[in-house]
Amino acid sequence: MKVAILGATGENGSSIVNALEESKHSFDIIALTRPSSFNNAANNTLRGRGIDVRAIDLSADPSTLVPTLAGVETLIAAVAFPAILTQIPLATAAKAAGVKRFVPTFYAPVSAPTGITTPREEKEEVLNHVKKLGLPYTVIDNGWWFQIAFPHLPSGRIDYALSEQKDAIAGSGNTPIAHTDLADVGRYVARIIVDPRTLNKMVFAYGELKTQNEIYDLIEGQSGEVIQRKYLSKEVITSILDGIPRGAPFPSPDWWKLTQFEFLNSWGLRGDNTPEYARYFGYIDARELYPDFQPKKMEEFAKELLAGKLRRVYT
Repeated sequence: MKVAILGATGENGSSIVNALEESKHSFDIIALTRPSSFNNAANNTLRGRGIDVRAIDLSADPSTLVPTLAGVETLIAAVAFPAILTQIPLATAAKAAGVKRFVPTFYAPVSAPTGITTPREEKEEVLNHVKKLGLPYTVIDNGWWFQIAFPHLPSGRIDYALSEQKDAIAGSGNTPIAHTDLADVGRYVARIIVDPRTLNKMVFAYGELKTQNEIYDLIEGQSGEVIQRKYLSKEVITSILDGIPRGAPFPSPDWWKLTQFEFLNSWGLRGDNTPEYARYFGYIDARELYPDFQPKKMEEFAKELLAGKLRRVYT
């Protein structure tokens, strides 16, 4: 199968590329990139792995993009928040090129934050455009990454792998949240895109459910350290959200703050990021589709984190 990935050097994209290369299925991988990034180090590394790198300008007329997508069977968009709407011309070109399956960009919580520069409504706008075109699709949403789920330890020993998010616990900290190891995102995708049962369907792929308190308990138990827990009540989170200006441009401080607290509100208070909520929206549970698949456990990830074996995402 010929698979093209927009955003192949990003976090989700890299996970997908690695998994396709490791899969028992035969995949011919194409990396789609902005013309300005065509010869950067990351794309040159992909070329060294035998991957076909093609430049694509999503600001151009969609008809001019069709030759770039010639022969592509599955097109995966792994783009960041600010680029969600660039999938509209991409999907238009994909339809004209005869792509057999379009996979829109991934989101961690099933219910993405509202009020940020690229809200849930933009993701739905893309999917509605895909359906209007009659372009075959598969939506894949994954759980909150392990890589951004852990708090800092007092000793600082795991800071090397943690992102810059603030440690905050939403409400009581007892809301179940679906989590996924980043590497498992790609492994799920490698199965989903060859599965006829997932065509024109939405799939929720995750590893396991953990509350924030359970994650704190886990890392404290393995490290022997005690973390001061910073609980934020619903009233505090709501008050902070009410005080943040809407429409702040990416990547301004207000944009990041709004994003952080909207996520706390979504999966930490409302409990949006669960398989039950996904089923309500019509998602298929990947754990049920592939009962033989063994996603990484958070306990194993925590051991690797403490052993210094991991890396920071978004570097």
